[in-house]
Order: sequence, then C-alpha cells, then structure tokens
Amino acid sequence: MTDRPRFLSRLGMADAVTAGNAALGTLAAAAVAFDPTLAARLVLLGAVADGLDGVLARRYGGTPVGPHLDSLADVASFGVAPALIVAATVTGAYPFASSPVLFAAGLLVPAVYVALAVIRLAVYTVEDEGTKTTHGVQTTLAATVIAASVLAGLDSPAVVLGLAALSAPLMVTAIRYPDLHPQDALVMGVVQAFAIVLGGMAGESFAFALLFLALGYLVLGPRFYWRDAGEGDEEPSEPTPCGEDRELGA
Repeated sequence: MTDRPRFLSRLGMADAVTAGNAALGTLAAAAVAFDPTLAARLVLLGAVADGLDGVLARRYGGTPVGPHLDSLADVASFGVAPALIVAATVTGAYPFASSPVLFAAGLLVPAVYVALAVIRLAVYTVEDEGTKTTHGVQTTLAATVIAASVLAGLDSPAVVLGLAALSAPLMVTAIRYPDLHPQDALVMGVVQAFAIVLGGMAGESFAFALLFLALGYLVLGPRFYWRDAGEGDEEPSEPTPCGEDRELGA
C-alpha cells in the first residue's frame, strides 16, 4: 500500500500558489544583483500570488498549514526581497570607502526591516488571522510601496531608504488597518498588473498610480477606511486555521 507523500497530503491548491510566492521572492532577491527593476516586478508579482491564494482558499477551502506557509513565503517576497532592493540601491550609490555612514545605513535599515517583518508576520498568524482588521502595516503593502517606487522611477537611495525606514516600524505598531473592499482590491490589482507587464512611460505611470494608492491607504486607511461604522473598535474574532483570509492580512 502506497501512501501519498506526507508533505503533499497536507497541502491544497492555495498552498501551492503560496509556495510559488516564496519562489518569486527568491527570484526577486537573486535579480537584485543584476536588475533591481526586474526584482521590483517580481515582488509585485508575488503580491498578486499572495492575493490569489486567498481567493483560492475561500473558493476551494484552505488547510491548517495555510497560514503558517503564507507567513513563511511572505518573509521571502515581502521581507528579504524588498530589503535587498534597498540595500543594493544605497550601498551601490554610497561605497563604504567614501560614505561609511550611509553605507552602514544601507545595510542596517534593511536588516531591521526584515526583522520587524518577521515579527509582524508571526504575530499576525497567531493573533490576527481571520479578522477583518490587522495590527500594523501589512508586509505586502510595505513591499508594494518600495517596489512601486522603483518602477515609478523614484528609486534614489534617499527615497527607498526613507520608505524602508518609515514602513519598518509601522509594521509592528498597534494601529489597525482594515481589509480592502473587494472592488478596491480589484482596482489595485489591475493597476498592479499593468505596472508589472508594461514598460516605458506607460509602466512608470501605472507604477506611480500604484504607489499613490498604496501610500494613500497606508496614511489614511486606519482613520478613514472602515467597512462599517465603528468597525475600527471591534475586538478581533477567533483566528481561523484554514488560511481563508490570506488575501490582504499579512
């Protein structure tokens, strides 16, 4: 009698997409060495996969492994990959010999960014999975802001370092961010898709639009973007083990 492999027996369709997200994050991290723009596109593509696995989990059902697998994949795509984009941009512009302080900042800020992203993902999996709001800026959103700025041409060392330094502590704050309405998530997804596939001025325009939308949600979301009146004060519900809310939470 032959049993299915132990690991495959625990995975569903959504989990396979999540694993693909981890692969995209790894490719993005590798692409930083020769093409930061390609790395940024792969980070945004990982964000698309991160949204798709949530859709599949709701449509076909999730697994108990889902939330944990999702957080592990997000470390690669939305923690390490964007941090390496920042590190390569800053250290490439400011070599240690001529600018030791800026060179060190180009390493330390990305390192702190990854550390806080890992903490945020772990806490989310334990406390916020399955709720309509989440503490702190989502790692997906933080990574989208950095990647979109690169594709929009706002890729100076000061800009990407500043965005990483700003978003890193926001990921572990007590500020609650609500999930996007489905129609708003669809709009952002379309803009994101065009930013990924288009080049030239058209691609930069969509990347700038994505950056504008992401920053708008980052700044205004906690105060003005609630599904229902008073929802911002709700108590978190019990986490669900099936990974059905992976679309926007982490």
